[in-house]
Amino acid sequence: MAKENSFDIVSKVDFSEVTNAVTMAMKEIQTRYDFKGSVSSITLEKEDLVLVSDDEYKLEQLKDVLISKLVKRDVPIKNLDYGKLEGASGGTVRQRAKLIQGIDKEQAKKINTIIKNSGLKVKSQIQDDQIRVTGKNRDDLQGIISAIRGADLSIDVQFLNYR
Repeated sequence: MAKENSFDIVSKVDFSEVTNAVTMAMKEIQTRYDFKGSVSSITLEKEDLVLVSDDEYKLEQLKDVLISKLVKRDVPIKNLDYGKLEGASGGTVRQRAKLIQGIDKEQAKKINTIIKNSGLKVKSQIQDDQIRVTGKNRDDLQGIISAIRGADLSIDVQFLNYR
């Protein structure tokens, strides 16, 4: 009997890299001329990034700096879910960005649909916040990986434990 091959589809964010990106972004903000005298900051609170700045325009610039640092550190920016803009103390504005960990049920169903529509002979099962894909043929598993990479998902996915 042929051996079953498998891999896991997960969506994870490395928080040490996020911390490093926030530190680098804050260093850049402190040295940039357009942020001179401004009350701008980025903080990491558990699984949320909190961005505070003087006005909406500076907040957008703050986001651009943060995103550039996250991209350099290979943190998936698709996994940032920005909340609504809210007023903060001292006439400043605040926005929270939640870092999404794991695959929720809606995304898991979407991924399972992609797998079923591929027509390849593999099985997939949802396990908490990840999906395990198994099949006898390694080429079929590679086909599934390329199909999922080509799909337009709202989160970034990684492929682990390829055996």
